[in-house]
Amino acid sequence: MELNLEGITLEERKELERNVVFSTFEQLKAWARSNSIWPLTFGLACCAIEMMGTGGANWDTDRFGVFYRASPRQSDCMIVSGTVTKKMAPLVRRLYDQMAEPKWVIAMGSCATAGGPYVNSYAVVKGVDQIIPVDVYIPGCPPSPPALIYGINKLQEKIRYEAKTGKKVTGE
Repeated sequence: MELNLEGITLEERKELERNVVFSTFEQLKAWARSNSIWPLTFGLACCAIEMMGTGGANWDTDRFGVFYRASPRQSDCMIVSGTVTKKMAPLVRRLYDQMAEPKWVIAMGSCATAGGPYVNSYAVVKGVDQIIPVDVYIPGCPPSPPALIYGINKLQEKIRYEAKTGKKVTGE
């Protein structure tokens, strides 16, 4: 969108550029969505303790607009933190299916991303991406709270980028 700026002074033009923001409605929605991520409280193993610590007073994910929800119907993000067993896999899928669109998934820890030290076990899924699509991978055993915050920031960037370009980005 071009403005007709003929007949105004340089000072008026600078004032106009300081006070007027041009964007699309999709970018505005993406900004709002990226700054109000509501993850499902879903911990499977030891990484869940780190996820809970990230939500506590020391790290305070509330400042990023991250408020943990207890119901998949109120959530738009699932943080899979811990070992996913083959017995638990259908339940993970069911919870993911109950979440409203748009929805995102963060795989937290080496067990959720690739099976971890239990990768050779007959009962462990070799990464949650075998069951549901993952948007952000956070490595570590267990990953620290700053790593989870970094992953949340990456998800926020991804949401904004997809709205700006219209391109769907696969897991990072």
